[in-house]
Amino acid sequence: MNILMIAIMVVFGVAAILTLVRIVRGPSILDRAVASDVLLTEVMCVLGAEMAINGHTRSIPVLLIIAAVGVFGSISVARYVARRDNTTP
Repeated sequence: MNILMIAIMVVFGVAAILTLVRIVRGPSILDRAVASDVLLTEVMCVLGAEMAINGHTRSIPVLLIIAAVGVFGSISVARYVARRDNTTP
C-alpha cells in the first residue's frame, strides 16, 4: 500500500503545484476562485484516499469543514463579482 500512497501523493502534488500557479498568475478573480476550489478538492481527495487505504474514518470532520469552506468561498466570490458587475456602467 505504500507504493499506492506514494503514487497518489505524486499525482496530487503535481496537480497542486499547477493549481497554485493558476492561483498566483490569475489573471482574473474568477480564475483564482476556481483554482482555489480545485485545490480544496485535491486536498479532500488526498484525505479520502488516505482514509480508504488505511481503513479509518477519522478524517471525515476535516473533509466536511474543507467542503464548507469551499462552498462559502465560492458563494462569496460569486456575490462579489455579481455586485461588481452591477456597479460598472
